[in-house]
Amino acid sequence: MSTQSILITGCSSGIGLHAALTLAARGYQVFATARSTQDVADLRAKGLTAYQLDLTKPESITQAVVQVLEETGGGLDFLFNNGAYGQPGALEDLPTDALKAQFESNVFGWHELTKQIIPVMRRQGHGRIIQCSSVLGFVSMAYRGAYNASKYAIEGLTDTLRLELKTANIDVVLIEPGPINTQFRANGLVALRENIDIDNSAHKEQYQQQIERLASAKSNAPFSLEPLDVTKALINALESKRPKIRYRVTLPTKLFAFLKRLLPARWLDQLLAKG
Repeated sequence: MSTQSILITGCSSGIGLHAALTLAARGYQVFATARSTQDVADLRAKGLTAYQLDLTKPESITQAVVQVLEETGGGLDFLFNNGAYGQPGALEDLPTDALKAQFESNVFGWHELTKQIIPVMRRQGHGRIIQCSSVLGFVSMAYRGAYNASKYAIEGLTDTLRLELKTANIDVVLIEPGPINTQFRANGLVALRENIDIDNSAHKEQYQQQIERLASAKSNAPFSLEPLDVTKALINALESKRPKIRYRVTLPTKLFAFLKRLLPARWLDQLLAKG
């Protein structure tokens, strides 16, 4: 079997970095991408083939795709859409521009990149697109509304794309992690302080709790797992002859998927309000 190629977004840390290093060691031709030039340099120092890709800039996406296709001779076997961040804050406090920024990175950038890769996969007659969603792509939690909305959008786009590509021999797969120990919380803390007027909010007391949670080095959520556990699901999604439509990684994700089918909405709200 010839070496299979994969483009991964959001490789500066966490899930993307672990996936890139693991798949490269496994023999894949990995193209790791990150937004900042320093992160790209760090990835190259780790021995990875890395390019800059800013999901909020279509020209950056196009440039990265061109570079990858030059390396592969015009093909790409897999795309792992992973790069994202979470904008915390109550929806009533959230500036519309901050919500737009959340969607530019977490939704519109993914759509633009995927749209550029699909013709490549159609030409070669095969491909697989894996989307890293979240437990918050199908259940909602307070103070995560922007991120919730972006992941709900990804779930809808992915389900639709799977139907539209059914006859093209291109699989479309969702990975739904729950709490994973990454830099995600630290990035969320920066976004909270940048975009939310905490001192003048009716939610000031709750924000202090959010700040404590986001400042923690590790997730304080029960049953948190590591990026390794997401990579295991990714490898399954890449290497299974018939991959699952959804891979749910953590116990909370599996539990809430079950409870959403089982419980009345108001009962589920009571559980989620405690999170």
